[in-house]
Parts: sequence; C-alpha cells; structure tokens
Amino acid sequence: MGERSVRFAPNGEEFVDVCPLCQDAAIEHGWIKEGSPTTPTVPNERRRRRRGLASLFDMRRQQQSEPVVAEPILRRLSAPELEMVEAADLFNASDYRRTVGGIAKSLGEPRASIVPLSGVSGELVVTVAWDISWYQYRVLPDSAQPVRLAERGHEVTDLDPSFKRWNAHVEDDGRLVPEIQRV
Repeated sequence: MGERSVRFAPNGEEFVDVCPLCQDAAIEHGWIKEGSPTTPTVPNERRRRRRGLASLFDMRRQQQSEPVVAEPILRRLSAPELEMVEAADLFNASDYRRTVGGIAKSLGEPRASIVPLSGVSGELVVTVAWDISWYQYRVLPDSAQPVRLAERGHEVTDLDPSFKRWNAHVEDDGRLVPEIQRV
C-alpha cells in the first residue's frame, strides 16, 4: 500500500505489479517493463520437424552459433578485448542477431560498437546504427537475460559520442564481429 508499483510482463503477455525494490530483479529475470522500447524479434530456433532416424546422423547439420574468435587468438587478448568478444558471442546467440540481419537487408550495412559501461557491473552496450535508425542492446554476461534491448532511436546524432566508437561490424546474417587488431 502506498508504494508506486511498475507493471512488468514476465511472459510478454500478462502484466503484474512490481514494487520499487523488486524492479531490478524483474529486469534481471528478463521481464519486460510496461512502455519500454521493444522490437519484434525473429525466433532463433525454428520449429523442429519430425524426421526419421537417418537425420540423427546427417553431417550437414550446422552448429547453432560459431564463436567470433578462434581459441589461439583468445589467449593473447587483453581483458577489455575478451569482454568485447564475449559480448559479441552472447549477442550472436540471441534472437536480436537475426533481427539486426533482417533490418540490414533493408537499410544496408550498419555501423556497430561494443562499449563497456563505467563501473564494476561488467555490462557492455552494443550499438547498431544506420543513417535513419539505431538500436542499443545491454549485454550482461552473468544475467538470466544476458542481452536485452535498452534503447532505440532515429537520429545517430542523438547517441552519446562514447557509443559512436565504431569498433565492430555486422556481417550479412546479423553476426556482430569486434574489430580486434591482428598480430
């Protein structure tokens, strides 16, 4: 009584009231806040078809998500570069990868950046921008929902300059790849 609750949708359909003390926990569990920016996503996994026993041994099946960087390169990366690679891997495993890939088919090749937020939270911001639209995703590796849409807008000039360090690129299928110097 007397508290200002905020409505969240745990399953994306029905809303429940959440007290101010529990709002961070709701976001951590992937609940969607009423009125927050959302974007339609293309499901990452397609419906499985029932097939015969021979399909179990089919060598043509693809792996779900290839790592962004190969193992030998990972050994020589600095801590910030490793964070960028991990954020890119988490983004690529999410449904947002396919969404960005679909938008890129219409709007062309985007610019992208992966920037750590200041503080000790370990949270990174992935920004994907075209001339007429931009999206920002928050990546928190230890979270129940490691990638979530944080903001979106129309003018790239509205972005803070720290998020415009274009240090990554997006491939045709929407995969985010950090641009790390090769030795």
